[in-house]
Amino acid sequence: MESWALPIIDMDRCTGCGYCAAYCPTSAVVMVAQRPVIVRPEQCAYCGICEELCPAGAVTLTYEITSGPA
Repeated sequence: MESWALPIIDMDRCTGCGYCAAYCPTSAVVMVAQRPVIVRPEQCAYCGICEELCPAGAVTLTYEITSGPA
């Protein structure tokens, strides 16, 4: 089974500016009732554009550190 992580959007910090949805290269994020929603999680490329562009710092991408081959 394949697993992936999705960006975390803190709705308490989100101002509803829409940058994350406007610049999402895969259209995984859309605005619904003036709030961002990841409606196509399978299309999220985890590219970090949403996190980088969010002026409120409401989007966070988490990363897992793994060791290389033994």
